Amino acid sequence: MDNLAEVLARLDRFIPRKMAAAQTPGQALALTGADRLPAVRAYGYANLAAHTPVTPETLFEIGSQGKTFTAIAVLQQVEAGRIDLDAPVTRYLPWFSVPSVYGPMTIHHLLSHTAGIIAGTEFATAGPAEVWALRETWTGFAPGAHFHYSDVGYKILGLVLERVLGRPYGDIIAEHILAPLGMSDTVPVLTHALRPRLAAGYAPLYDDRPMQRTHPLVPAAWVETDTADGSLASTVGDMAAFLRMLIRRGAAPQGRILSPASFDLLTRPVIEMADGLFYGYGIISSRTAGFLRLQHGGDMPGYESSWRIDAENGLGVAVLMNGPVSAGVADFALKLLRAAYAGQDWPPDPPLPDPLQVADAAEYAGVYRLGDRTLTLHAEDESLTLEQDGTRVPLAQQDDDWFYADHPDWDRFPLTFAREGDTAVAAIWGGDYYRRAGHPAPPVPAPPAAWAAYPGHYRSHNPWRSNFRVVLRQGALRLIEPSGDEEPLTELADGLFRVGAAGYSPERLRFDAIIEAQALRANYSGCDYYRFFTP
Repeated sequence: MDNLAEVLARLDRFIPRKMAAAQTPGQALALTGADRLPAVRAYGYANLAAHTPVTPETLFEIGSQGKTFTAIAVLQQVEAGRIDLDAPVTRYLPWFSVPSVYGPMTIHHLLSHTAGIIAGTEFATAGPAEVWALRETWTGFAPGAHFHYSDVGYKILGLVLERVLGRPYGDIIAEHILAPLGMSDTVPVLTHALRPRLAAGYAPLYDDRPMQRTHPLVPAAWVETDTADGSLASTVGDMAAFLRMLIRRGAAPQGRILSPASFDLLTRPVIEMADGLFYGYGIISSRTAGFLRLQHGGDMPGYESSWRIDAENGLGVAVLMNGPVSAGVADFALKLLRAAYAGQDWPPDPPLPDPLQVADAAEYAGVYRLGDRTLTLHAEDESLTLEQDGTRVPLAQQDDDWFYADHPDWDRFPLTFAREGDTAVAAIWGGDYYRRAGHPAPPVPAPPAAWAAYPGHYRSHNPWRSNFRVVLRQGALRLIEPSGDEEPLTELADGLFRVGAAGYSPERLRFDAIIEAQALRANYSGCDYYRFFTP
């Protein structure tokens, strides 16, 4: 590849700028072909306090990328005749149980996230307890009917592997995948003994609101885990070796990891998970710009990772980082690599817009009212500001109709806008719905009186979902994540709600322990959260 130097020069210019915009402390990247590792790059710090730089040998947690390893390990045992993809889970785990009106879920359903079970809550300190507790949840749909991403589903697969081989999950992955691929730096389980060797993971100071540029980073929560949904730590060099095996359709220097038939099962598009994206067995596939792209990402508290493969041209990219996600790096690196390989024109750098520059600010400017309260927005010189106590607070645009205000009175939720046609007619902040002057609000049905007990801020010690808020807005209850993403709540019985817009969602939220007209507890699909004192 004669123009690899230009690829690296473009990445060396773009990635530090992208990291600065996303506040990513450190990052490592590998570019690979089918037979060799053309380049590895390292940026930023593995440890901010010690000013330890990231190197190609730095270990990062890779999170859900471990699902690809688990899927490969399962297919290896299918080849060996120990696992049947179409067998019910109870053949291997007789104690496994989930209340359901549907037929049995199989290994195939778990691998493809089509089993109909919850995403998982991480409420337990060990995988078997979380799997056991599924008997206290429910299925949302018939196995195979829909896609619903499930970490606990892959935890089940890990237990199946341990049952049929009689060995711990980490030993199985080490022997059957890591050793044959020469991934000598990769560790299959996360323990305290590993922590000194890892890049330090970082998270925003505030875990209960959307991240702002002014929010400093702090060390992320630490977790030990050996579960098959994501318990590996690796280097970009080792991940490049893993990608080369995938590029070669299961072949490795020391022999095949998977047969060609099993590789086809691994990557076949079982079910559409989003527009144009299909999930197979631990791998996501799509047709992008005329080529087959394989991919998966991962996250752990304080870490993000992703890999991309151009399956037709035999090119791959692995990206590991130890802080807030620097989305788009892997995709851009693969575009550059493809251009270099094919001798095509270079793609432009992805834009890094200034969120304080709002080109369509005038669309939102105006007066919005909620009862006797008024929200006034001003547009001037491609900026949008919110009037607060005689001052103007800049609004940072994060997405279409999504803004964040770096002000203590406004930073718990994003400020979003509802439209009628092309016109913004309402401003939404948490449970508040401000109607724009000149646009009368339609009548809203009164909610049941019992719902007044449910809104509030709920917390647990779960490092994955530490808290959420429930608001009552326009006669409906909604669950709002710290990121600002929200889900509608649909009542199924007194105090019991389905989470999500999809009628087949298996996720449930149950309120109880009601004292003085307030629910003290909200159970999210098996994990207890408790009303917190902060708003």
